Amino acid sequence: MNNIVAIVGRPNVGKSTFFNRLIKRRDAIVDSVSGVTRDRNYGKSEWNGKEFSVIDTGGYIKGSDDVFEGEIRRQVELAIDEADAIIFVVDVEEGVTPMDAEVAKLLRKVTKPIILAVNKVDNGAREKDAVEFYSLGLGEYFTIAGMNGSGTGELLDELVRVLPELPEVVEEENPLPRFTVVGRPNAGKSSFINALIGEDRFVVTDIAGTTRDAIDTTYNRFGFEFKLVDTAGIRRKAKVKEDLEFYSVMRSVRAIEHSDVCILMIDATRGFEGQDQSIFWLAEKNRKGIVILVNKWDLIEKDTMSTRDYERKIREELQPFTDVPILFVSALTKQRLLKALEAAVEVYENRKQRIATSKFNDLMLPIIEATPPPALKGKYVKIKYCMQLPTPTPQFVFFANLPQYVKDPYKRFIENKLRENYNFSGVPIDIYFRQK
Repeated sequence: MNNIVAIVGRPNVGKSTFFNRLIKRRDAIVDSVSGVTRDRNYGKSEWNGKEFSVIDTGGYIKGSDDVFEGEIRRQVELAIDEADAIIFVVDVEEGVTPMDAEVAKLLRKVTKPIILAVNKVDNGAREKDAVEFYSLGLGEYFTIAGMNGSGTGELLDELVRVLPELPEVVEEENPLPRFTVVGRPNAGKSSFINALIGEDRFVVTDIAGTTRDAIDTTYNRFGFEFKLVDTAGIRRKAKVKEDLEFYSVMRSVRAIEHSDVCILMIDATRGFEGQDQSIFWLAEKNRKGIVILVNKWDLIEKDTMSTRDYERKIREELQPFTDVPILFVSALTKQRLLKALEAAVEVYENRKQRIATSKFNDLMLPIIEATPPPALKGKYVKIKYCMQLPTPTPQFVFFANLPQYVKDPYKRFIENKLRENYNFSGVPIDIYFRQK
């Protein structure tokens, strides 16, 4: 399990630049989909051997200036609720603003570690100007320049020093697969689990987000055995009203990081919305198995929208990772719930399959020979050998004379061929080209 660090502050103080600097330390999180800035608000970072998840609250605020005050307040309250440590970013050019003072007032009541980062300090004069931030009453501050990275080292040293120790996760001998049910509030996650377990373990009401924390249940029926984790809506504060995007994502982070397969429930009556997509990409980025369940299908007028149209729409949103099981279910009428479980179990098996190196070469090398990577600057890429890496999730390496000339479209071509020949449905795949 990782600590969660939230970056808070008003707009345009440089939170995103600082966030990008933190997560760029780990190449793994840079989106493999070129030119796609989906969900840039979440990433993993590591400093001095300590790994943590970072959430940039900035990307979730939409609206005009007068909306901002309430939004920022809510996001700070959320970060206080959910994060293990908070980095509060302010801007030396603008000095202390009323909104900064407002945020500081909320943060002073908190016992969690708070780090004050004064951004845009890139010369001695600004170093002197930063002194006024003592007036926020948050003690020592760190001066940083998000653009060139100066000062971030000292800040991170302090951050990893103050991060709380998380309880040790004891590895079981033969751990059961963990299937986590995720999705926006009121998509029917608890009803789905109750329908499976056959008892009302989880309180189901029409008020979105009545489940407090992720709850584990061992499920053992119909020949399946696994841990079922419910993250339903998880909302503690009555204050957090409508814009739940940030909330759901923040609450889902821990549960997703700690699962094998994510069962993403979407509400058929609302469609595949931005928040569902955020949660989907969160699971994809963490390389988890994914099954999408379109719940409340019994409420849809079938003549207006067929399953085929609905499914096509979802897959368009998922590009380029479209090889994901999508099932239409109803937790209320228990329609296709066992099918949903079978799909999750199959995705779990797909995720741990291992392909023998000799068979893999026999399949892939003729494909590559027939369609080699396009030549670049008159240089021809030759791929001589490939294998699956011994990692927990499917990763494949192809050894080439000029790996730097293999571009994303060719990687996607290779991935498509892999998926055509092996069942990796619901499973993100990593493909690397290395110097042989």
